[in-house]
Amino acid sequence: MKLKVANGGAELAVSDAIFGKEFNEALVHQVITAYRNAGRSGTKAQLTKAEVRGGGRKPRPQKGGGTSRAGSTRSPIWVGGGRAFAAKPRDFAQNVNRKMYRGALQSLLSELVRQDRLVVTDAFTVNSSVTTRRSWRTSSESID
Repeated sequence: MKLKVANGGAELAVSDAIFGKEFNEALVHQVITAYRNAGRSGTKAQLTKAEVRGGGRKPRPQKGGGTSRAGSTRSPIWVGGGRAFAAKPRDFAQNVNRKMYRGALQSLLSELVRQDRLVVTDAFTVNSSVTTRRSWRTSSESID
């Protein structure tokens, strides 16, 4: 397979094994989802009934009050109580096998070539960076 070079008339010969694969949407989705999940912080934390402060004594007698039984004011059904199934910090990272990752990358590159969205260039030059220009400007100015 040959790819056209964008800023020249030449062609670049590439392997059909990498750029000729069919698109595997499920594999690409799995790899991208794993990548995005690895970036999640997973620091959400809520308090359970046992972790909420207070609620050590029984709020009212068991019988004779005419209301429902209650053992603690920190029960999940009470205002100010803990969560029934509280969220705890956890890791969202997923394992992606090396072959799966490479297969997804090859699938994406192949699809980009088929859609003519892959741009190949022979050279990429930057005249001067913005940071260099700014630092030169500030150093040349006098502070006096």
